[in-house]
Amino acid sequence: MTALRFALIGAGRIGQVHARTIAAHPAATLTLVCDPVVAAGQAVAATYGARACTDAAEVFAAEDVDAVVIGSPTPLHVPHILAAVQAGKPALCEKPVAMELADAEELQRRLAELADVPVMLGFNRRFDPSFARARALVEEGAIGPLEQLTIISRDPAAPPKAYLAQSGGIFKDMTIHDFDTARFFLGDVAEVTATGQHLDPELADTGDFDGAVIVLRSSTGAAATIINSRHCATGYDQRLEAFGPDGAILAENQRPTTLQVSTREASDAKAPYLDFFLERYADAYRAELTAFIDAVTAGRPVSPTVDDGVEALRIAEAAGESARTGATVRL
Repeated sequence: MTALRFALIGAGRIGQVHARTIAAHPAATLTLVCDPVVAAGQAVAATYGARACTDAAEVFAAEDVDAVVIGSPTPLHVPHILAAVQAGKPALCEKPVAMELADAEELQRRLAELADVPVMLGFNRRFDPSFARARALVEEGAIGPLEQLTIISRDPAAPPKAYLAQSGGIFKDMTIHDFDTARFFLGDVAEVTATGQHLDPELADTGDFDGAVIVLRSSTGAAATIINSRHCATGYDQRLEAFGPDGAILAENQRPTTLQVSTREASDAKAPYLDFFLERYADAYRAELTAFIDAVTAGRPVSPTVDDGVEALRIAEAAGESARTGATVRL
C-alpha cells in the first residue's frame, strides 16, 4: 500500500506528538511541516526528513500532500479545516474544533455546502485501548444498561500562565476530552451541572478554574461525573469507571511496569503513573492515526467528526455557564 503523504500544521508540543506518530506509522510519511516560527518548523521537518514552510497556503497547494494534520492554535482551526476541504485534502484536526460555539456551528454550515472531504476531530481518548475496550463492553451489554460513568482526569501540574491565558479555559482546553468521552459512552447530553474551583494560589490571577466537578445527564437518565484538577501530587491521574445493574468496568492508571516492591518502609510500592499525556496516550495517538488512514484510504466515514467536536464544545460552554451561575444548564 502506498503511504499517505501528510502535511503537519503546527510544530509546537502537540504538533511534535503528531510528527513522531506519523513518522513511525508504516502507512504514513511526513512530507511538509508548516509553522510561522521558522526555527520550530525547520527543527521538526529536519528530524523526520520533511521540508518546512511558514505559510499554510503552501500546504493546501502542495501536490505531494494527500492529507493534513492540523495542530495550529485553536482560533485557526476553522479556517484551516475549510482550506483543507476546499483543497480536497482530508484533515485530522486537534481539539477543540473552535474557541467559540458560534464559530463551530458556522463551520458545520459551511462544510455542508462543500465537497464531502473527510474531517476527523482529534479526540484521541476514544482510541485508548482500555477506554475503547470498556466502551465496547458497555455496548455489548456486559454490565447491563449504563447507569453511571465516572471520569477522573487530573494533570500533574498546570501549564504556563501564558498558555492558560489563551486556552479558552479549563472546560474548553482540558475537560473537552472528558466531555467527548462521556458522549462516547452515554450518547447525547441533556443537562450540565458544573462546579469550578479556585484552589491553587499560583493560578489565582489567571481568571480560570484550576479544578472542576461536572455532572452530565443523558436523555436516558444515565449520568456521568467528571473530576478535573490542574495539579495532582501523585502524577497524571487518568481513570474511568462504567457502572450498570449487572456490574462495573474500571480502567485504571497506567505505569511503566507492573512491579510491586515491599520493604520495611513500604508495602506493595509501585512505579509512578506514566508521565503526562505524551506517554499515557501514545497508543491512542497511534490508533487514532491508523483509524484516520484506514477510513481515508477505504473511502469510509471518519469518526469522531466535526459534529462531535461541536457537541463537546456545546457542553463546555454549558459547563462554563453552570459554574458561573450555579444553575443546571439544559441543552
